[in-house]
Amino acid sequence: MTSVGALLAVAGVGCSHIATAPGAPEPSDAQPPAEAPATVAAVAPPAPQPAADGPCSYLPAESVQTINGERVTAVRVSKTATHQPYPACFFLTYHDAVQLRTWIVVAGPQTARATVDAAAPVATSDLAELPGGWSGGSQPTADGAVFAVARHGTAVVITTNQQQTIGARRIAEQVIATLGL
Repeated sequence: MTSVGALLAVAGVGCSHIATAPGAPEPSDAQPPAEAPATVAAVAPPAPQPAADGPCSYLPAESVQTINGERVTAVRVSKTATHQPYPACFFLTYHDAVQLRTWIVVAGPQTARATVDAAAPVATSDLAELPGGWSGGSQPTADGAVFAVARHGTAVVITTNQQQTIGARRIAEQVIATLGL
């Protein structure tokens, strides 16, 4: 029996280096356990910029005119990107001023929350909720108002030149329903 135990001990020592990658340090009881990599805080993608003339594929200009209360003189759209499969839509009024912008970010939950927090910071905004688990914030801004909500890795951010957030909320509801988000 002693020879079988010795043979197993030798086999165990001989196989102990199989899982070690070439050039990797030898495992040792004296080394502290490896630290987990630091988590990186999610960051909102950069705000979209208009890149081409519209129309907006998911929101008619007539809806914006009715809800926002201003005539839409032109519509511009952004390019699509990894976190932005739907173009942002810019609804213009006189003198090419943006009266309303839609921005939809499709990413992980942390990026969606970071996008909402960048648009309507938790510290300064009112709680905004929509049916289906959408939550975020709404608030007046220096240029109007913002309504921003997220759910399951998708953020919907609506900015308006109106001081009231109700119009932006109604646009967010329409965008979410139209796109089936």
